[in-house]
Amino acid sequence: MSSPVKFSFSVILASAVLLTGCGKATPSAATDSSTVSASPSSAVTASASPAPAEGKKLKVVASFYPMYEFARQVGGDYAEVTALIGGGVEPHDWEPTPKDVAAIQEADLFVYNGIVEGWADKVITSAASDKRVDVKASEGITLAEGEDEHDHDHEGEAGHEEDNHDSTGEGSHEEEEHGLDPHVWLSPVLAQKEVQTIAEAYKKADPAHKDEYQKNADAYIAKLKELDEAFKTDLQNVLRKDFITQHAAFAYLAKEYGLTQVPIAGLSPEQEPSPEQMAEVITFAQDHQVKTIFFETLVEPKIAETIAKEIGAKTDVLNPLEGLTDEERQKGLDYIGIMKNNLEALKKALSE
Repeated sequence: MSSPVKFSFSVILASAVLLTGCGKATPSAATDSSTVSASPSSAVTASASPAPAEGKKLKVVASFYPMYEFARQVGGDYAEVTALIGGGVEPHDWEPTPKDVAAIQEADLFVYNGIVEGWADKVITSAASDKRVDVKASEGITLAEGEDEHDHDHEGEAGHEEDNHDSTGEGSHEEEEHGLDPHVWLSPVLAQKEVQTIAEAYKKADPAHKDEYQKNADAYIAKLKELDEAFKTDLQNVLRKDFITQHAAFAYLAKEYGLTQVPIAGLSPEQEPSPEQMAEVITFAQDHQVKTIFFETLVEPKIAETIAKEIGAKTDVLNPLEGLTDEERQKGLDYIGIMKNNLEALKKALSE
């Protein structure tokens, strides 16, 4: 999949200033609102700024789909939430336009995951705002080392203990350079922690409605707990514990439910394995009698299809929830709906 054109940050930020001066900027994707305990997070940064006027919705900008959905659920009727990265767009190599930077600068709250958004720290620093609260949703979660395509001795070994990570300076860039795995939202347990962190940011941005944000966060976390219980129950007695997937997005989920992820590619879906690496995955699949090779909706499935054809297996979707397709939106799918589909796909493949 081709990546959008990348702009230098100096050009982006200069243009953003002009846009901010000329009127409101509108980010790329749709807005929406809906339902969710929060704990203090060092990820939340803000100046002492006035809360929105009574009756005015909080203007919230989220980086990509999971952050949008979590922010939407917590904000409820008190927030207008917009996603920067539109549906059907793979977020790993996406870069903001001047219009996107201007939208972040004008926001009351900016929500991002960390690592996926390698551009976030520079934008936060350069497009500073006295009124905006910035929240790194993955703060407080111990991030796992990303898996190399064939480092199969460590699949699924992603932890989720609390740490004292400080979110200053070049955090996301340093983490990305060291190959830390950002895909924490794919664990229903870690998703609960991200929702809590986002709820705390809402409280700082709009203290007048802190009880409502808490209530919304509790309601959504209850749904995530139900999702977690479904994964535990349905995956407890499957016949096999290993699954092959197109890129290494599911280590946290695998760790949570005692599974083993065998990725064809690395942390970025744009990575392509060498012929030797492909041969190693094929050998693994044959030795373990794997009957399903998983691919994802936003990336070309050719590599997964090649391996499946070689070993006489079928392919199926395991969705990393990095962005909804138009078809998924038309079906009314959301984070929980797609995660339930992922559970059904895993249960079926691991029972073959």
